[in-house]
Amino acid sequence: MGRQRANQLPQAVPLRNSVDSETRSNALDIEELRTFVELADAGGISAAALRLGVAKSIVSRRLTRLEAELGVQLLSRTTRGASLTEAGAAFRDYAARACAEVDLARETISPAGELRGRLRIAAPLTFGPTHFAPLLAEMARRHPQLHIHTCYSDHVVNLVAEGFDCAIRVGYLQDSNLVAKCVGPIYGAAVASPDYIRAHGEPRTPEELLSHQALMQGTEAWYFMDGDKTVTVRPQGRFKADNGAALVTAAVAGLGIGYLPNLIIQDHLRSGALVPVMTRYPVAPAAAYVVRPPGQHPAKKVRLLAELLIEYFETMPSIARRA
Repeated sequence: MGRQRANQLPQAVPLRNSVDSETRSNALDIEELRTFVELADAGGISAAALRLGVAKSIVSRRLTRLEAELGVQLLSRTTRGASLTEAGAAFRDYAARACAEVDLARETISPAGELRGRLRIAAPLTFGPTHFAPLLAEMARRHPQLHIHTCYSDHVVNLVAEGFDCAIRVGYLQDSNLVAKCVGPIYGAAVASPDYIRAHGEPRTPEELLSHQALMQGTEAWYFMDGDKTVTVRPQGRFKADNGAALVTAAVAGLGIGYLPNLIIQDHLRSGALVPVMTRYPVAPAAAYVVRPPGQHPAKKVRLLAELLIEYFETMPSIARRA
């Protein structure tokens, strides 16, 4: 193919939505641009194909056509993988802005409430499939032209690096450059099984908690309320898991004290398999959020997802109530 100097960008050519192989012209396909942006951010063809939900061969063909139309190599392929050329790295930002402008234009002229395109969401595994999945299914039902791809994991993903439009996160947000929208409160409790309490006693204060086995996701802090003050505790424990349901199982088995949201322990509290501890020091309220990468114009589909979640929390207070 024709080559240009790496620091030169090709001359501007018009965008096109789609053109079949017999009527191709010197124009850029928006899907080729979108595919290239995903490829640049994902770091390879396989990862980009996974993000886009298409075959690797489609990603390769789109990249080949885009490079032919631009007359420049955007991706350097080696036996070790693939990386952007200098021209590819420079072109990535132009392509991303073009895709964003097209998406914004489509939103502006689309009928009120109509959603199109793809919405890629990261959601928590602990109760995402049970509490958020029905809501996402309803969103898909209301918007037949919208493609929703959801990844359920309690791992905190990098939205930009992993190509997500947004995430639903529950708990206490860490400082970051992400834009967060609170959609509802989440209450929790410190709980243990009756067997654990009989064997080890019940902690009465946050300080006493430090001498007990804590069931944890990692090295996180626990937050309790002492009147209007927040008390921070960093407990220790030998049983850890990156999933709330696993920690509930460990608490029921008598392995330690759990610090868990009410919506996954309510049944065990009602049955008596778990009981609240340290009730004079309630767990500090947390919240559910929709978070997205920073940007001037949040996509309509992300805004509507947040609105649906707010409505959900307002009409389903039982999922957010105190124990």
